[in-house]
Amino acid sequence: MVNVVMMLLGVLLPLLHLAFTKGPWTKRNVLRLLLVYAFVFDVGAVGFVFGFIPHVFFADAAAKLIGWPPGNPFQFEVGLHDGAWGILGFLCVFIGGGFWLATALGWSFFLLGAAYGHVRQLIVAGDFAPYNLMPAFTDTLIPLWLLGLLYAYYRSGGLEGLLRRER
Repeated sequence: MVNVVMMLLGVLLPLLHLAFTKGPWTKRNVLRLLLVYAFVFDVGAVGFVFGFIPHVFFADAAAKLIGWPPGNPFQFEVGLHDGAWGILGFLCVFIGGGFWLATALGWSFFLLGAAYGHVRQLIVAGDFAPYNLMPAFTDTLIPLWLLGLLYAYYRSGGLEGLLRRER
């Protein structure tokens, strides 16, 4: 449910940003702004604030919301993983180019795998706990949105010259 709010903020706030600031608002600039907000909310906040903090500091409560048994040491590992990606999402405000691509691909790979796990738990175990059901949707939508924006930005010339092989 929190992820839905983060997704909405990641779309609505850049639209407000566009409405209250002066351009030039080219397609490329608008896509860049949408991407920065997506990295902050859909990667940074989802990963660090709503992944790292609950899994590490409130592990038993988080487990209950997901439908997992409390006392699972795996929570700590998941929390650190989420926190690492969250930090990368926040860093995307300052670092672009290939860093954006790496962050988007890595986070999307994890979320799509997590979405698979949530859907499997829904079907196999009948786990309809709130933080198993909603992430089945958001863990699919966030990567599609993030990678779609990044591709559109690339097509608009936004990553031109920034993605090249190292020699």
